[in-house]
Amino acid sequence: MKGTALRVPRAKGEETRRALRSVGVIRDDAEVLHEGDWVAFPLLDGVVVPSQWGEVVERELRPRRARGPSDYRELLHLPPEPTAQLPRSFDVVGDMVLVRLAEELTPYAADIGRALLDFVPGARIVGADHGVHGADRRRSIETIAGAGGWRSRHRENGIELDVDLEKAYFSPRLAREHARVAASVGRGERVYDLCCGVGPFSLAIARHARAASITAVDANPDALVLLRASVARLASRVPVTAREAPVEVFSRTAEPVDRVIFNLPLEGIKYLPSVARTVARAGHLHYYEVAPRRERGRRGDAIVRTLGGPVEWTLEEVRVIHPYSPAADLTAFDVARSPTPAEGR
Repeated sequence: MKGTALRVPRAKGEETRRALRSVGVIRDDAEVLHEGDWVAFPLLDGVVVPSQWGEVVERELRPRRARGPSDYRELLHLPPEPTAQLPRSFDVVGDMVLVRLAEELTPYAADIGRALLDFVPGARIVGADHGVHGADRRRSIETIAGAGGWRSRHRENGIELDVDLEKAYFSPRLAREHARVAASVGRGERVYDLCCGVGPFSLAIARHARAASITAVDANPDALVLLRASVARLASRVPVTAREAPVEVFSRTAEPVDRVIFNLPLEGIKYLPSVARTVARAGHLHYYEVAPRRERGRRGDAIVRTLGGPVEWTLEEVRVIHPYSPAADLTAFDVARSPTPAEGR
């Protein structure tokens, strides 16, 4: 049977599935189509979805076979109180699954892990995510199902990234943001990727092949080992240089460039004045911060003042990337530097 489907990169598959289900427009009588690095979700006839969600295409749809669970929670049989506290979402990185569990769910962690292992296709190991800690942003993970270590390869935006969730920071929730920033890079631009982790921004930009150079900077040597492995496999003609240094040390002597990415959302504000020096005239800064929802409107103005003031800097866009807590979101602030020196300088 013919019909329409929403085609998105595989890395955005779970996120898109949840979005389509939340508005009730995905067909339950047809199979999801797997097309290499892409997946296509069958849509109900006549529905319209936001264009930024993906590409609506015509496809020959296959009738869905016997229906399995649409939610991992359907595989669990817990008492009512812990059932109400089960998280709705989880992260898939390569063949690894991460889930945040409330303390009250600790006695049921193994059951939850087994349910996720059965629910997520190709999953090898499931971990309870206890958060990111320290200057190197290393994640604390407790294995609750499956086996093996926390190193894998993760695909997003047509790129295969080497990741080790215990040794270096990586979040699959930023895949769309990695692609957005990469698409904004102009031909011949020089780029700094500060606090780069395993380098998803750098790799996405290198794949687009418009930048003149990319310098990826992180204080964690394990992150840079993973980045270099991914760069070698990508074989882009854009040179990607990995530099081991704290951001405040690198920024003291770094030559200003056309575009800077600074993703240190919990404590980046204290380094922002030094990061400002790395942005050339008429250059752009992509800065990420966990911003309280109540303060989002004022937060952009405060960031501009921290950088050097509204004569020197212009806030171009504020974007919510994803919820971080009940009261705050990971937020992107796109800021442009004036092409001429500020008045009085």
